[in-house]
Amino acid sequence: MNNCSVAGHMKRNHLGFLLRSLKYRNYRLYFSGQGISQIGTWVQTIALSWLVYNMTGSAFILGVVGFLSQVPVLFVTPFAGVLVDRWERRRTYIVTQAMAMIQAFVLTALVLTGKIMLWHVILLSLFIGLVFSFELTVSQTFIVNIVEKREDLGNAIALNSALLNLARLLGPSLAGVLIAAAGEGVCFLLNGVSYLAVIAALLAMRVRTQQPAARKRDMVKELKEGFVYVFSSLPLRSIIMLQGFITLIGMPFQVLMPVFVKEILNEGPHALGFIVGSSGVGAIFATMFLAWRKDVLGLVRLIPAATGLLGIGLIASALSRLTLLTMFFAFFTGFGAIMQMAAGSTIIQRVVEDDKRGRVMSIYTIAFWGIYPLGNLLAGSLGDIVGVPNEYMLSGICCLAGSLLFAARRKAIAVEVERGLPLAGSGAKA
Repeated sequence: MNNCSVAGHMKRNHLGFLLRSLKYRNYRLYFSGQGISQIGTWVQTIALSWLVYNMTGSAFILGVVGFLSQVPVLFVTPFAGVLVDRWERRRTYIVTQAMAMIQAFVLTALVLTGKIMLWHVILLSLFIGLVFSFELTVSQTFIVNIVEKREDLGNAIALNSALLNLARLLGPSLAGVLIAAAGEGVCFLLNGVSYLAVIAALLAMRVRTQQPAARKRDMVKELKEGFVYVFSSLPLRSIIMLQGFITLIGMPFQVLMPVFVKEILNEGPHALGFIVGSSGVGAIFATMFLAWRKDVLGLVRLIPAATGLLGIGLIASALSRLTLLTMFFAFFTGFGAIMQMAAGSTIIQRVVEDDKRGRVMSIYTIAFWGIYPLGNLLAGSLGDIVGVPNEYMLSGICCLAGSLLFAARRKAIAVEVERGLPLAGSGAKA
């Protein structure tokens, strides 16, 4: 075999290892359906923001609509986790996609007929927030059912994160073209149709029907059991608390980026797009890096390193006054933020007991998504009081502190994960 053939063979092997989760038929279906749907979701998100601002001319109303679509995650998700543990996962997932599709088609009909009013948007935003509370939980629990080997679970989670970030780059661009060419109604229609891809993929899967354990149907008791289980486990408790802290303090830097670009860099929307895009590219690189990895224990070391990288990126951004330099730092903030999140999610999925998976992932969902609206409010308030650069600096310092606190317990966390010690006194092995 000549050198070119050897190099080509090695490249194919490396690519196969990177994409190894796609060898599972069910995951291929899930991956393709999610890719189409997530692009549609971003198209609708951008179109809805444009529609609301055109209707009201109010940045405050725009913020209210965004808040209503996110805040149910904070309050409803714990109960969604209890119900997801009770219900069959694939059926639940299909129902959430069908409900989201209905919401998109209702928006389509109201806009195309010219009957859309602000109260329609507010109610539909609240509705999709409720649906999202269940969808986030069940989508994270369902991935275990479609990846046959647990050692490939981290790869599947990383590839899914890469897909979501790629959709975040493509969706807004497509939305801009469609809004200009055909209007917001067509964007909502496209999103509604995109849900058919996920539903078709879920129906085409061949998965063993999940039989949830019989329960006494005491929701409060089951909810309490989930929280006790999480906070009795050092790995789960440490990862989820760090994620919640980063979501509150570190991640909301994005909401202040328009102000930073306009007031500090003296640039316009094109610079904003490049900087946000650079953060997205960093996130994709992080997920690709994680997709190459096979061992879980190494992820325990990566979590504080990634958190520290996020903190350094924020501090450096606070000091930057050049657009290209800010883009460079944005790459590392995106890289650190997504690596910390995806690594933590992978460890949790590997060690959690299956009959409590819905409740644990619902608590984790609160940490990485439900707290996000509160973080935006906090970031906005601090930005007004101390200025955006100082807010970035403060957030970066807090992220570094969180990194150091986690690093101080890293060895104990790694030992518990490695030994597969019983979590929350259950006796189950990791």
